[in-house]
Amino acid sequence: MSGGGPGGSSQRPHGDRSMARLAAVQALYQIEISEADAEDVIDEFVRHRLCAGAEDALPLEADTGLFAALVRGASARRADVDPLIGGALAEGWTVNRLELLLRAVLRCGTFELLGRPDVPARVVIDEYVEVAQAFFERGEPGLVNGVLDRLAHELRSAEFPTQGGAP
Repeated sequence: MSGGGPGGSSQRPHGDRSMARLAAVQALYQIEISEADAEDVIDEFVRHRLCAGAEDALPLEADTGLFAALVRGASARRADVDPLIGGALAEGWTVNRLELLLRAVLRCGTFELLGRPDVPARVVIDEYVEVAQAFFERGEPGLVNGVLDRLAHELRSAEFPTQGGAP
C-alpha cells in the first residue's frame, strides 16, 4: 500500500455519493481490523466523520444513506461477496491474501455490483477505481478495475454489449 493507509492520499473522489463510497471503504477497513459491529462503526462515522465540523470529517459531505447501505450490505453479504472476488482473482490468489484496505475496496465494489442494480456497473467500476487511487499509487487501482470489470460482466452481462455490438 503506498497511499498512506485508510486516511488516503490527497487525491480523493468528489461528490457526496463518491465520498460515501470512500467512507464506506474506510468503515469496512475499520470493521476488519477492530472486529467491531457494523452498526457501531456506521454510527461513529455518521456522528464523527461525516458531519460538517467534526474533527475527522471528510472534506466534502457524504451521502450518509448510501454510506450506511454499503457498509451494512458489504458486511452482511460478505459470505456471498468473498467467493465472487476470489473467483475473479488470478490463479493462486485468495481474498485473504489481499491487503486489508484493498480487500475493503473490492468488497464494497462487489457488493454494489451485486446488491445495487440501480447503479450502472460502469459507474461502480469507475467509482471504486477512484477510491483505490485515493489510497494506492501503484498497481492496486488496476487490480480493482480488472476484478470489478470481470465481476460486472458476470453479474450484469446485460449492461455490456456482446462481441457483435448488440447489447
